[in-house]
Amino acid sequence: MKLTIKQINEKLATISKSDDPFFLQCKKDSRVGVQQLVQRWEKNEEIEKGKQQQFYNMLSIEREVRSQGYTLIAGIDEVGRGPLAGPVVAAAVILKDDCYLPGLTDSKKLSATARETFFNLIHEQAQAIGIGIVSSEMIDKVNIYEATKLAMINAIEELEVSPDYLLLDAMKVNLPISQQSIIKGDAKSITIAASSVIAKVTRDRLMNQLASQYPEYGFEKHMGYGTKQHLEAIKQYGVLKEHRQSFAPIKEMV
Repeated sequence: MKLTIKQINEKLATISKSDDPFFLQCKKDSRVGVQQLVQRWEKNEEIEKGKQQQFYNMLSIEREVRSQGYTLIAGIDEVGRGPLAGPVVAAAVILKDDCYLPGLTDSKKLSATARETFFNLIHEQAQAIGIGIVSSEMIDKVNIYEATKLAMINAIEELEVSPDYLLLDAMKVNLPISQQSIIKGDAKSITIAASSVIAKVTRDRLMNQLASQYPEYGFEKHMGYGTKQHLEAIKQYGVLKEHRQSFAPIKEMV
């Protein structure tokens, strides 16, 4: 008795290799519905292979650093330099040697749902994670560039184990630790990509809390960036202490 299309679909979901006897049997099945399932499986397999290859490509910098004798490699990235409101948040992540995170890349290229999924996976596969948060008040006091470096240093110091090498996204920090600054590092290094996701999800959650506190500003939609909606809300409801008063156009309003 032939399996139904539904039964074949359920069984194909458990198969991971194209030379599996059941998959080869499905390829010979003349039913249109079965052939559609086969094509979908092959397409998904191609996507997964692409993610796997991307993951190994993004490990190349870490492999090179390990070949030099370093073992505790921390990736550091930040989010929130450009907004008019809220903190700048940095994350430092040391991944376990056997981590496997196919599909992980620069947080800006991932959907909110994918970022949340990777946030949890990174926590499972990290040896240590540190978070640095610098408030809008401190940003106004020291400027955004210095605040970003401060957030990064705080994140590194929050790690439960001390890194012996740092990989940073287009930045350097004044710490006595060997380090490498990589342009667009969040798309080239898996540890920087991991830190970009941790930083992004952490900041988004903070901005959602701010949205609950000040619902009229719509922070959950723009995360503090200078959108038309945000600027109109500032004109209507005023400047908050969470706004960066050294940033235009906020500084013209206070």
